Amino acid sequence: MKKLPGIFNDVIGPVMRGPSSSHTAASWRIARIALDILNDPLERALIEFDRDGAWAPNYREQGTTMGIDGGLLGLEITDERMKFAERYAREEGINIEYKISSFPTDHANTVRLTLWGTSQKRVQIVAVSLGGGSFEIRSVEGFPVFLNGDLFGIITFASNNPDFSEDLESVTPPEVEFLTEQKEGITKVEFKSSYPFSTEFIAQLQNHPHVGEIAVINPIMPVVSGRQTEMPFSTIESSINYAEEKGLDLGDLGLVYEKCTSGLTEQELVHKMKEMIQIIHKSIDTGLNGTEYADRILQQQSHLVGNAVKDGKIADSVITRIIANVSALMESKSAMEVVVAVPTAGSCGTVGGSLRAVAENIGSAKEELVKAYYAAGLVGAYFAQGPGFSAEEHGCQVECGAASGMAAAAMVQLMGGTARQAIGAASMAIQNMIGLVCDPVADRVEVPCLGKNISAAVNAYSSAIMAVSGYNPVIPLSQVIQTVSRVSKTMPSCNKCTGKGGLAITETAINLKNKLKELSITGSLKNADLSIDVKRD
Repeated sequence: MKKLPGIFNDVIGPVMRGPSSSHTAASWRIARIALDILNDPLERALIEFDRDGAWAPNYREQGTTMGIDGGLLGLEITDERMKFAERYAREEGINIEYKISSFPTDHANTVRLTLWGTSQKRVQIVAVSLGGGSFEIRSVEGFPVFLNGDLFGIITFASNNPDFSEDLESVTPPEVEFLTEQKEGITKVEFKSSYPFSTEFIAQLQNHPHVGEIAVINPIMPVVSGRQTEMPFSTIESSINYAEEKGLDLGDLGLVYEKCTSGLTEQELVHKMKEMIQIIHKSIDTGLNGTEYADRILQQQSHLVGNAVKDGKIADSVITRIIANVSALMESKSAMEVVVAVPTAGSCGTVGGSLRAVAENIGSAKEELVKAYYAAGLVGAYFAQGPGFSAEEHGCQVECGAASGMAAAAMVQLMGGTARQAIGAASMAIQNMIGLVCDPVADRVEVPCLGKNISAAVNAYSSAIMAVSGYNPVIPLSQVIQTVSRVSKTMPSCNKCTGKGGLAITETAINLKNKLKELSITGSLKNADLSIDVKRD
């Protein structure tokens, strides 16, 4: 059965700290799996980025070091200590070195980790970040693997031994996938399972005369794969037809989709989404109450909208609340507070900020908001089957653009619209975001990211109103998603989160980057004045 993107594994989440899901959350996940593979207390690590890759110019500023340091320390990504992971590594006597190198890659976000344990065990791992926190470990000790944290695994290496694969296969339980490969006198043996390995099976491996030390790899993703059931629809159009036949809305379809991909019950899925919404709303409240963090461009601004309303400068409206909520979420993210990446950290303000404002404006019940998030999740899942959410590959059209389509569909759900109208709203919203570049100023995911999130949220609101009113989206969502992929191929790499194009290379941005770097070196970031004198036209 074809593996499909999951709403919780690939669209709504991860729950995280850090400025970027592709930089921070994915690197944290990679490091945690790498620690399992090493299977020895870590003594030192060499982390390398290819000089031609997207991470080379900004891996520190966008939180890759924070993610890897925290993952190698065994910290949970929501742990407060993640903010100071580098310091904790020093205190633990663990040497983590970062280096720009040159090695073969086939993805913009590639990292090579070489880890040494206290008993001098060594392992080398190559992995990639796919956007939104998704990742793949693609090689271990030069052997190709495919590990993305959604299964239980065992990996071991044996040298100078006869072929014992048939012997191992005979003792492997039928529900466990068995893989083996031999190269230059070394045999790699790998097992994968949707369920924890029994103690008896692990003991058999440990006692086998030809099997070396085994490394047990635990899942890092929210939902373990391999428990899926048959999906009653396969395409966007067939899902709409299914909804119309069964009298379902898009929120219902999202629940059906996740039930089939996860194997979880509807009750479990509703509870899981309520937890996500609670975290999102707490992040909004945290931002509105005020956040502080030295190493960022924009300090608190989200309260200014409410102040302007109180002063009578503007009228309170759903739009003003959207702007305030989106700003608050982005401020929480930039202050390294806990947020939910929906579908990425860089676009986390759009869906959560707008849905809370619209739900409060029309008086939606909690259950209705849960279904709205499942509507958003289904659109995101279809988007994940297309280009995915990596700005380094496709620009911000797959971050704020995808988020805008997700939010539009969810708003139609809240407004009582049909599945066809919700999909139409997603199509219109994404149409308006095609070609959006990713050009973060000073390598911080703040400017112009804040404005893009707000624009995406307001675009979603207008698209939802148009759809419910009966506007014709003209281009089907499936063709819109295909267009995003096609446009990304014509987009220069300088406009794909490299800091080498767009607003990132304006005079003001370059001066700001230099000033932030200088303040970071001198330790003077706290309470620093980041205003830049620029020439006026």
